Amino acid sequence: MTDGTLYIGNRRYSSWSLRGWLAVKLAKLDVDVKMIHFSRPGPTPAIGKLSPNGLVPYLEHRGARVWESLAVCEYCADVTPSLWPSDRIARAHARAMSAEMHAGFLGLRQAMWMNLGRDFAGLGRTPEALADVARIEALWSDTRQQFAASGRFLFGTEFTAADAMFAPVVTRFITWKPDLTTATRAYCDAVRAHPLVGEWYEGAAAEPAEWLLPDYEKAQ
Repeated sequence: MTDGTLYIGNRRYSSWSLRGWLAVKLAKLDVDVKMIHFSRPGPTPAIGKLSPNGLVPYLEHRGARVWESLAVCEYCADVTPSLWPSDRIARAHARAMSAEMHAGFLGLRQAMWMNLGRDFAGLGRTPEALADVARIEALWSDTRQQFAASGRFLFGTEFTAADAMFAPVVTRFITWKPDLTTATRAYCDAVRAHPLVGEWYEGAAAEPAEWLLPDYEKAQ
């Protein structure tokens, strides 16, 4: 018997689920993972009946009920503190940039949504999305210059909760292919090559065709 359940949405589309799932896997929580595929139009009723905020990811673990991907990351870090950098200043920076990711970048979200099975190269380049891309590139560059003296991830050799929070952005950059710096592309390659990210992509590829959502399968 496991210690709980993590509920997620479609691996192909659900950026929030990817964040929570990565945190749970990094923390090595012993939970079942249950996927509830999205239905349209409107919210998915099965998720609305289950999750306190009607969204995924939603984690139940040893009596704790945790929703919102950043809260899931923080909970997992309570169990496994190494999810955040050990240095106080680096840890504060990691939390701040993760909170910015959680709350912002609406232009990118709207114009370059997550779809792990398509190639939308050159599309979605609205002014708002490109401004978000520029901010993310600057944030990643500044973070790595300050805290990643070695290693391929934001804070060095370890894949942290901050990397988990930005992993869906990496998938968007892979799908939509905006113009990126060499350093940004190298970081995206490192995240894509991480075994857990590879496992998520494999799961997305295995989802049945009847789960495809037309609105997410065509660029606007």
